Parts: sequence; structure tokens; C-alpha cells
Amino acid sequence: MKLSKRGEYALRSLINLGIAAEVGRELVQVSELALNEQMPVKFLEQILQELRAAGWVQSHRGKFGGYRLSVDPRSIFIGSVVRAIDGPLAPIGCVSQTAYCPCSCPDEEHCGLRMLMLDVRNAIAGILDRYTLADVIDVTTRKMKRDGVALPFSAPGKRTTAPAARKRSTSPRLSPTEGVVNQLLGDYSI
Repeated sequence: MKLSKRGEYALRSLINLGIAAEVGRELVQVSELALNEQMPVKFLEQILQELRAAGWVQSHRGKFGGYRLSVDPRSIFIGSVVRAIDGPLAPIGCVSQTAYCPCSCPDEEHCGLRMLMLDVRNAIAGILDRYTLADVIDVTTRKMKRDGVALPFSAPGKRTTAPAARKRSTSPRLSPTEGVVNQLLGDYSI
């Protein structure tokens, strides 16, 4: 599984719409989203239409129109977004749970490559299906606040908190299952 630009932009847009909601912005225009994340406007418009079709965002037309989340970010799982935009998480079709496709192996049940790729698929799905959009928004906003960075779409020039003194990280190296998001959600406090 490789996250495409379309998938990356979709996730970044959802995160930004979630942050905008947290700072009290009713709607965010496509041009603002594109400028904030340095994305092509026309490409982003297509992606936002896909997100709207999936039911995750709403659009409002007009001069002061824009986009906003249409559901609680706690109900949007990252794995669901990736699957909706980029397709199955499986590296090969014979291990996909949503788009199974037999491979060329003559003995699929005893194929070592299939067993390995099934573990890869399960690890990816286990992580992406564990975290919601709300989790990622929370980690993003907490880190920005900690570093004194203004949240996107908030009032111009408004700082969220004073910058914290930077310390050198003394945390141990994380295994793939201990991920940064998991560490930040579990051990992080401001």
C-alpha cells in the first residue's frame, strides 16, 4: 500500500477542516485549504467532491461558501478514508478483505509470500483502523499549541500558547506498533 497524493491531500484536508471547526470557523473555502497546505486548487476540488460523496464533508455554494466536516471526526477512521480514496490496503490482491483478487500462485493456501503480505496488510489495517480523524486533529493541535504555532484558520496573529522550551527527546526509539501517534495520544500532555 502506498498513499497517493490524492489520499494524502484528502487526509490533510479533513484534518484542516477539523481544526477549522475547533477554532470556530463555520466554512473554509477551497482556495484557503489549498493555500494553507500548498495544494493545487482544481485537484483539491475533485478530492473534496469525493469526500462529500462519501458523506464526510458538506459544501455550501456562494460567495461566502466553502466546506466543513459533516460528521463528528471521532466517527471517521483513517483506514476508511484511505480505502475510499486509494482502494484496498493490501499490498497484493489475494490478501485484500475488501477487494480480493486471486493471484498467480498455484497453491494460495500454502504460499509463504501470501502469508507475509497478509501480516503486512493486517499491520497496516490495524494501525489505520485504530485512529480516527479526531485523534489526528488532537495530536496536530496539541503539538502546534505546544510550539506556539497559530492554528490554521484561527484569527490572524493569534497565538495559541507561549512557545515551550525545547528539550532534546529522551524517549526510546519506537517500534512500528508503538507509533508516534499512539505515543502522543497516550503519553502527551500540555
